[in-house]
Amino acid sequence: MIGNILTFSSLEIALIGILCGLFLIQLFYYLVIYGRPLRASQKEAGGKEYPLEPVSVIVYTLGDSEYLRQNLPVLLQQDYPEYEVIVVNDGSDAESEDVLKLLSQEYKHLYYTYVPINTQYLSHKKLALTMGIKAAKHELLLFTEAECKPTNRQWIRSMVANYTPTTEIVLGFCSYPYHSSMNDRFIGYKNLLRGLQILSQGLQQKRYIGDGRNLSYRKAIFYAHKGYAQSLNLHEGADDLFINQVETPTNVRVQYTPDSILTMNRFEEFNRWQEMEIARATTQQFLKGGASSLFQLGHICSFCFVVLSLSLIVMGIMGHWLLSIFSGLLLIARYATKMVIFQRSALLLQQKPLTVWIPFLEIQASIHSLCIRFYRLFRRKKDFTTKL
Repeated sequence: MIGNILTFSSLEIALIGILCGLFLIQLFYYLVIYGRPLRASQKEAGGKEYPLEPVSVIVYTLGDSEYLRQNLPVLLQQDYPEYEVIVVNDGSDAESEDVLKLLSQEYKHLYYTYVPINTQYLSHKKLALTMGIKAAKHELLLFTEAECKPTNRQWIRSMVANYTPTTEIVLGFCSYPYHSSMNDRFIGYKNLLRGLQILSQGLQQKRYIGDGRNLSYRKAIFYAHKGYAQSLNLHEGADDLFINQVETPTNVRVQYTPDSILTMNRFEEFNRWQEMEIARATTQQFLKGGASSLFQLGHICSFCFVVLSLSLIVMGIMGHWLLSIFSGLLLIARYATKMVIFQRSALLLQQKPLTVWIPFLEIQASIHSLCIRFYRLFRRKKDFTTKL
């Protein structure tokens, strides 16, 4: 009787072997790759302190007057000896201009300019950032966007403190606020996932991407690589492709201490966030270094593991019940590991955990990714600024 229970067919043994292999791959991703920022944060901080350099903070905005009104004062009241704030408005409107004029009267270190509305055959964001960089008085640049704000007055100091004589890039994190809707939970999950990928690769000093909501680099590296010259034919890639192009194993560091983390405003329109995700998907095929393929492989393995484990559970119910128990335990262990890593990482990065929702958000992310891939089949020509 016991012998019959422990007897499996050749097909069942093969499927169990594949499932175990996929399970081990998943553990590697969660414990090693996504868990890297957690492990690094537990090491003792310290090291030599260098003099604080003057900083130019460049803020990109799409005429979001309310965001400017809410968030700019926090940027303008930073506890830092010498810095300026340059707002580049991608399109002029009366309301945002009034906000900027009013604030510039109170804060003399605030400057602003506009991207011409009728600019054609150019990426507006790349043009806006280039204008801000050329207007900057200081060598050290710190980038953010109008919908983001520091949680305290130490943001600039915290980001700049990570610079050493060999550092040219510092990667930061911007958290998403918690809201109870499923769309907001999904945005928060994707933001955490992307942030962990950026921080993990940065800690390994591997070439990947940066997040323009919280990013710093030296002006010299921008001019040395001729700015966005290598991606001028694309609307997107001002952050992703440029950082992917200029990162080296020795010139990048990451910063995600509590003072360095920004928080963004909630997306009132889900479609606006979705357009940003579509834009990011555009740049994936142009990234170098293999990190993009690494994470795509992880998503594929994750999808295959879940599908195979559920299939074996059904097979076990219809035949060998021990197969169901074994597959179910592996599935539970896999989700438990991911939940623990993502919960602790979310707390570390000042973002509310979404622990119990992770299985549903993971499925939603897979479906969303497939929809984006399908959608982009019909809009590839819109990715380019000129007809190639």
